[in-house]
Amino acid sequence: MNIRTIIMTTLLFCLCITGAKQALASVTNEVKSMVDEVVRIVSDKEMKKPQNEQKRRNALKKAISTIFDYGEMTQRSMGKHWKERSPAEKKELVQLFETLLENSYAGKIESYNQEKIVYLKENVESEYADVRSKVITAKRDEFSLDYRLMSKGGRWMVYDVVIEGVSLVSNYRTQFNNIIQRQGYGELVKKLRVKSEEIKAP
Repeated sequence: MNIRTIIMTTLLFCLCITGAKQALASVTNEVKSMVDEVVRIVSDKEMKKPQNEQKRRNALKKAISTIFDYGEMTQRSMGKHWKERSPAEKKELVQLFETLLENSYAGKIESYNQEKIVYLKENVESEYADVRSKVITAKRDEFSLDYRLMSKGGRWMVYDVVIEGVSLVSNYRTQFNNIIQRQGYGELVKKLRVKSEEIKAP
């Protein structure tokens, strides 16, 4: 192997390593960018006022939707029942589930009170990635808040959120399956509609 080949091989190896690090860093950066915006919203004194509740929720919805893949989350939460639904039913499910998920996530993060968010680790395997973080309260209590992402259209999108080891998607999948098995699909939609209206109510 001549000197030129050695140099080119070394450069290629270094570029591969650098590229991998940049790709890895971008996953956490995608999550951090969204979380920073959410924290900014919930920390805003004006936004905290009762009369601005709807404005705050709309701002949170906008921030969260930049990285949450509601279609993927709905499909995974429906599990084996997803393929049985018509295109119109799937569209309504995604809309209803979007409201439910936004409320679940926003409800957790709205209690933020200057806690420290620490990003611990990220794992990337092909088109899938995990970003692990923890929230440390003023009383030094901690809880884990992890994100599962997949690459879509050149971007990393969240398809699940794991809070204290409990997957939101897995939790909903169990609930949805139980309702469908015992009461039918129609009852599930009815419950989701009622819940959606409760969430939207001022």
